[in-house]
Formats: sequence, structure tokens, C-alpha cells
Amino acid sequence: MDVSYPAEAEAFRAEVRAVLAEELPPGWPGIGAIAGRAEAEEFAAQWRQTLHRRGLLGLTWPAEYGGRGLSRLHQVVLVEELARAGVPYGEHTDLFGIKMLGSTLLRWGTAEQRHRFLPRILSGADRWCQGFSEPGAGSDLASLATRATLDGADWVIDGQKIWTSAAHRANWIFLLARTDPRARGHRGISFLLCPLDQPGVEIRPIRQLSGDSDFNEVFFTAARTPADLVVGPPGEGWPVAMTLLGHERGDEAATNPILFRTELDRLFALAAERGADRDPLIRQRLAWCYARVETMRYLGYRILTQLHNGDAELGAAASVAKLYWSEYHVAATELALDIQGLAGLVPDRRGPLRAVRTDDPGAPNSAGSWLGAFLNARAGTIYAGTSEIQRNILAETVLGLPKERREHG
Repeated sequence: MDVSYPAEAEAFRAEVRAVLAEELPPGWPGIGAIAGRAEAEEFAAQWRQTLHRRGLLGLTWPAEYGGRGLSRLHQVVLVEELARAGVPYGEHTDLFGIKMLGSTLLRWGTAEQRHRFLPRILSGADRWCQGFSEPGAGSDLASLATRATLDGADWVIDGQKIWTSAAHRANWIFLLARTDPRARGHRGISFLLCPLDQPGVEIRPIRQLSGDSDFNEVFFTAARTPADLVVGPPGEGWPVAMTLLGHERGDEAATNPILFRTELDRLFALAAERGADRDPLIRQRLAWCYARVETMRYLGYRILTQLHNGDAELGAAASVAKLYWSEYHVAATELALDIQGLAGLVPDRRGPLRAVRTDDPGAPNSAGSWLGAFLNARAGTIYAGTSEIQRNILAETVLGLPKERREHG
């Protein structure tokens, strides 16, 4: 297997390195060295604008929407160089706008929707959040209770969403709502785009165990959005949502290993600093982490090849990648706390950036400590489909096992 990069990818690497040399101060130590969370968030927001100004956001998008029409391999090169420099990766500073909604609009959006929203996503003029989960509909999204009805030229939305990441920073939300009350299951659900800055929307932050408030409840009471802001046909939003979740689960498979390897290098350094690398059990667990990250890297190459060959629907491969990295991260961050001992329960700035999920603008949670990463890793086994859901998908689609029986009553 040849994993060397072609000449055009290496030429792009030289371009990225030139941008980093021009835009970062001499001796830049990485965002992890910034003293406080607020300062780190401010840098991340400014860095996002720098990436946009230098044409390094939405690399694979067509030029007519503000992208550059490059390949996903160019995107991998970009992540490699940004991770090496210790700066936030562009699409991870706007997970919901760039990676999730933007990629979905390129597949399902109308020409008018693409021209209206895609350039504003890249510029940061529109900041998006995701309205899928509800108090009674988490992994089983088909049981959602939010309703939308047509009233003249508008959809009127009533209902509640929960665990809505970064809603307090967003001005738009993409959401699932039942638009056909007679339909059952996945049918009759529509994928809507809705402005948040209107009287019918209330956002309530949820305080987490870490002390942060990255998640929110969002209440809709006769909130309105234009009728043409439905993505895909009305009542057929389920395949649109599955495309979006496929981007969330699988598209990162080629870039996550780069970020995890950067984090793992910090874990090796932590073990050496504390003298834990002489403990045979710790060394065994570090070796386990190394093997898993290498496995993720080669799985990422496989998925990248699928995408390069035009297979836009990753299917089971996306579930494999998501299940693998989320459960790895739980074990790796638990090891970090074991190495630190009681000191690991006190947040500090010497821990990693959050390697995968960056719901707020690239800033570490809980002041960037290993404790923050440990808490966030557990969320990784829940969002974008729980580990149990991923195992069910693999059991049914890969192994051909019968669907799980559900007891009622």
C-alpha cells in the first residue's frame, strides 16, 4: 500500500506552511499555552477568520460558493500542518456550519439555498447549531415531538430540542420536525433551516458537571421560517439527516487520527514528566493507545479512498470509525488521569486540545485540562449516535443479524 502523497498535495503543504509562517508570531507555542479559556476562544475566533481570509476553509467546496474545489487529501494535509502548528483546524472551529450543514447543502440543497448560505457559513456571518435531540427522542430520532405546519409562506414550529451544542452562540439552527402528523416512523419528518433571533425561540443553557455550559435547551413557540427553507422534499428529511450524520461520523475518519496522534504525543510527554513511563502497566496502556491510533490512521486512509472514488454514502464504515475513536478516547483520557493521580482532578492548561469534538470555537473545555478531555470523551460515545446504536447498525448491515426486538407495554 502506497501512502505517500502526490506532488499536488505536497505543493499545497508548502502553501499551508507559508501561511503559518506569515500569520503566527515567532516561537508560537500552540493554543494550549494560552492562559485562560476566554483568551483561547478569542484566538480561535480570530484564527477562523484568518483561515477564511487565506482561503483555507471549505477546501473541497466549489469555488462558486467560496471554496477551492480541492480534494479531501488536501484537507488531510491541512489538518496535519495545523495540528503540527498547534492551532485549531478550520472545520473543527465550525463543526455544525462547515462540516455538517455545508456538506449536506452541497448534496441536498437547492441552488438558491447554496448561494444564500454557503458563503455566509465560510465567512462566519451565520453560525449554526443542530436541533435533533429532544427530551423523548435521543438516538431514536423518529419519535421526535417537534411539529411544523405550513401557514401561508412560512413553516410554524412548536416543540423543544435539548443538548443543543453552541445554541447560545448561533443565529441559525437546522432541525428535524414532523410536518405530516399522519405519517409514522421516519416518514413525514422534514429538515428545516430556522433563524434563532426571533420572539418564538427561547434558549436556556445547561450547566455541565465541568462547570461549562456548552449545551442548551431550545424552545419553539410558534417560531417561523420561510417555506422554501426546507432541505430536501417536505416530509422526506430523514435521508437528509442521515447524510448529515454520515459527514459527522465518517468524514472525520481521515483527519481525526492526526489530531489524536497530536494528543497522544502529549500523553507520552505527560508519562515521561511524571516518571510513569517506567511503570510496565502504564507502558502497556500507552502501547495500546499507540496501536489504536495507528489502526485509526489506516482506517482513515481506507475511508479517504472511498470518498476519493466517489462513494459519498459511507454507510457502515462511518459507524466503524465513530465507534472506534469514541471508545478509544475514553480509555486514553482515563489513562491520562491515572498518570496524574489526584492532581488530574484540578483543571490546568497543560492538557490537550479536545481532539475531536469542538462545539465551541476551538477552545478547550474545563480550561484545557486532561480532566476536561476525560469528561468530553464520555460525551463522544453518545453524540452522533451512541455506541449501542453504532453496534446495532454494524450487526444489521454488516453481519446480517436480525433487528433488535423491542418490548412494548
